[in-house]
Amino acid sequence: MLKHLKPGSQVLEVGAGDGWFSDRLKRKGHHSVTLDLKEPADIVGNILDWQLLGLKKESFDALIALEVIEHVNCLEAICSLCKKDGLIMLSSPHPKWDWLMKILESLRLTQKRTSAHTNLIDFRKINLEPLVLRRPLYIHQLAIFINRNKSSSQNHQ
Repeated sequence: MLKHLKPGSQVLEVGAGDGWFSDRLKRKGHHSVTLDLKEPADIVGNILDWQLLGLKKESFDALIALEVIEHVNCLEAICSLCKKDGLIMLSSPHPKWDWLMKILESLRLTQKRTSAHTNLIDFRKINLEPLVLRRPLYIHQLAIFINRNKSSSQNHQ
């Protein structure tokens, strides 16, 4: 993500936990805000309530949601907060391999999930233009999307 951000970008990290990723962004000169259901987030609340939390539409150059999207259907909210042609970074278990993630959790080889994975989605089916789309070991997926529909990007070519 860092190599794709313009200097001084405004970034929102959703589901930030202790904010380790945002801390890294700040050290690189970006303006990062964290949002999570619990402190120590800069903004405590649910991404689905972004308007009630005082966040403004299209106010961020980039949004990061690592291990969030499988828990809550928040892609529309993320896209609303991200500027047009901004960047959206997502990570999630791949839907076909979540069973293996459960086994790895039970063996304490991965972090235990904080809530059920009720919104698993194959990132290839997301209607945003992918800048980066990877599936490390096939069980996990990582993507950086440009905040514009795939169909509109094809029309501009």
